[in-house]
Amino acid sequence: MRARAEGVSVAIPAAGSGERMGGRSKGLLLLGDDPLLLHALRPLLAHSRVDEVVVALPAGDSDDPPAWLSELAPRVRVVAGGATRMHSVYAALNALPLARTIALVHDGARPFVTGDMVNRCLSVAEAGEGAVVGWPLVDTVKRVDTEGYVVETPDRTRLWHAQTPQAFPGRTLLEAYGQALREGWSATDDAGIFERAGGRVRMVEGAPWNIKVTHPQDLSLARAILAERKGQA
Repeated sequence: MRARAEGVSVAIPAAGSGERMGGRSKGLLLLGDDPLLLHALRPLLAHSRVDEVVVALPAGDSDDPPAWLSELAPRVRVVAGGATRMHSVYAALNALPLARTIALVHDGARPFVTGDMVNRCLSVAEAGEGAVVGWPLVDTVKRVDTEGYVVETPDRTRLWHAQTPQAFPGRTLLEAYGQALREGWSATDDAGIFERAGGRVRMVEGAPWNIKVTHPQDLSLARAILAERKGQA
């Protein structure tokens, strides 16, 4: 059954403390001439179906957002994030009109999202399922015990790196998040919550360069990717 979606509402968690980046908010770090968060926002705002974007920033930044963000577009609003990614996504979802929309969630520190990735997610979410952008593993994976000894070598042919954006029927995702926080579920992405609440999730093709900036060396890699993309433009 297809979701009756009038548009797309976007939640951007960008409230991480950035401990691994020296305590600086990752989304506000510069990549080239612009903040990481701005790189992530531009392709979403350029998408014809995106109606509204809510960005969850750290509490201090949400009270006084940077001028470039406040002035970016009328469709962009800011809320205070929470102590975890789950709390930040929930805060953003609660500020969005989700009754008849698809909810798209995208990490604010993932600067290389494209319109094609968004489209692949939306085509799945319109059918009432969840969609996760990702990329198949190329490395061999090992499962280890608490002492670091290998106990299993899983078959990598069905293993993917999960990325964002991720898309879902909006109201269903909001309800799943509410249940997760009430019952103390633990999940590292939105699909994990949607799955546990009974939803079906499909992987769709992303790109190996759709990286999330988490460590200082990731920023160096992002600069190299940005330089290459500019060279191809």
